[in-house]
Order: sequence, then structure tokens, then C-alpha cells
Amino acid sequence: MASPANTAPAPPLFRAVASSTRPLYQLLKSIGFTNKVHVDITENGLRFMADHARVMQGVAHWNKNLFTSYTTNLTQLEDEDEEDEPATPTFQISLPALLETLQIFGAVDAATRQAKADIDPYRSNLRNYRPDAFSNQTLGMSGTCSLSHSQDGAPFSIVLEEAGVKTTCNLITYIAEEPELIPFDVNDLSFKIITQARWLLDALAEIGPTAPEKLTITASRKAPYLKLSSVGALGSSSVDFAKGRDLLETFAVRDARWVQSFKFDIIKSAMEAMRIASKVSMRGDRQGVLSMQFMVEVEGAGLSFLDFRFVPYAERDDNEEGEEDEEDDEDEGEGEEL
Repeated sequence: MASPANTAPAPPLFRAVASSTRPLYQLLKSIGFTNKVHVDITENGLRFMADHARVMQGVAHWNKNLFTSYTTNLTQLEDEDEEDEPATPTFQISLPALLETLQIFGAVDAATRQAKADIDPYRSNLRNYRPDAFSNQTLGMSGTCSLSHSQDGAPFSIVLEEAGVKTTCNLITYIAEEPELIPFDVNDLSFKIITQARWLLDALAEIGPTAPEKLTITASRKAPYLKLSSVGALGSSSVDFAKGRDLLETFAVRDARWVQSFKFDIIKSAMEAMRIASKVSMRGDRQGVLSMQFMVEVEGAGLSFLDFRFVPYAERDDNEEGEEDEEDDEDEGEGEEL
């Protein structure tokens, strides 16, 4: 009886190899404010979207330039998809698990860098990093990180190999609908400011000790041109930005001024992005939504971007609160009669 002809397995939908996980980890850590992220695999790279209660969203991009090799095989999805739009593998994955896996690669060296970053927070910046004398890069130790996703519903596989030791991690993927983007009207901007990310990081560091609940951002045509202010349990604080190319590289305000308040904690969640980025573009639309796009310079891989959107702080109306209290009283009365 003749044996059936062997058929080669179908190539994976996606496969990439990186010589270092450090930039991958730092970009992903910048949106580490949620447990699960939505992943899109495209021909140009991977897109990770994190959502927090529809009041804050962050998107991190792993550009294909971050990898030494990057291949996709999306034609098999296109054959299954009847729509004209190009098919894209999408799924959700545990963000803490993915971050923990990426840390395995060069764990000792990463711990050394983190200790130094705790002493000097700016040292963790990608553009300022220089290899330590005993780092794997300096010693010439070989190491690779291979990422792959074979098919829809399959695990997201990560194979880490360093100094002859191989570690394989298969992370479960979840099929779920991608959360809708917080609406931001780029055609109806009220202001746009481009500045160095570290200035924004310094401002939040100044305001943070007052334990503020909300942060008020004011962009005005007159001085102070950009102002961050807050009132907290331990006092009030404000930081003013003078107008000038040395501080505000780009400055444009359409109306007299734009003022919105945001929960301080959600703005604070973007501090890791401020720490590793070189520049930030801040924009606000007429609805009050705030957009921050961070430009991150990765040595040898060009530019990567981190995008954040924030919904304004919603003040509670005292009249609404009184109406709710009255309704609660009525419900309690009805319960007593029963």
C-alpha cells in the first residue's frame, strides 16, 4: 500500500526575529495600564492597543525595522475573507504575560539597567542608552528572539535563545472585538504643540507630590502659553511653559484659549512614554479630547511612535446627585411598604 505524499505545513501567518527585546519591551511597557491588549499584525509591523474604561487609550507600534527579519503570509486569510478589505490577524493577549516573557531575554542585564534607571530616570531613555561593559552586546554573546503566530486561534509563540539556552513561551490568544477608538477630530483642532517629552515629564514630576485628583491643561495665545495646573489634598501646583523654539518647537492655538481637565492618574499613565521619547505632539480638539503622540528614537531602527488619547474629566452635577438621592429615598420607601 503506497503511503500518502507528505505535504509541507502551511507557513505561519507571521514570523519575526529580533536581536534584542529591549526596545520591544520598553515600547510595550509604555501602555502597561491594562491587563489585555488588542494586537493587529500587518505587513509593516505589529500594533498594540490598550484601553482603560474608554477614558484613555494607548497604542504602541512595533515597526518592522525593529526586527532583523520580518515576514507575513496574509494571503491565506485573504482567501478566506470574502470582503475586499485586506485581512489582518487580530487577537487579544495578556499584556503582563507578554512583558514578563520579553524580560527573560538578558534578564540579568535588564535588572542592572533598571537599577540604574531608578537612580537616574532619564538613563532608561532609548536614545541615551549606551551598552555597559558587561552587557551581552559588548561581550558579543549571541542571542535571538523569534516571534510567530501560525494561524487564527493559535498561541502567540516566543522563542528566546541566549548563550545556548533556549526558552519557548506560547501565550494564549483571545478572540475579541477591538474597542472603538476614542473619537478625535483631526480636522477640528483647537491647539497643537510640539515639545521635548522630558519637559512634560518634569512638569508632571513637579505636580505629582501634591496628590492631585485632576490636571488642568490650558493652551493660550497669551502668556502663559501652556500651563499645567492642579489642586490636590496636599496643596496646589502649576507649571508654565514659555513660548520659544527652545521650549515649544511648534505652537498653534486657534481660539483665545483651550482649557480642559483630566484625571491626573490617567495622564500619569503616559509617563513611561515621556521617559523614553524624544518629542511629544500634544493636540486638543473642540470636543476636549487630548491626543499625545510620542516619537521614540531607537538606535539602528529609526523612529517608533506611541499614541495616547484622553477623555476630559467629567464633573459631577450636584443637581443630578440630588435627584439620584431622591430616587434612592423613594426606592427605600417602596421597599419598606412591601
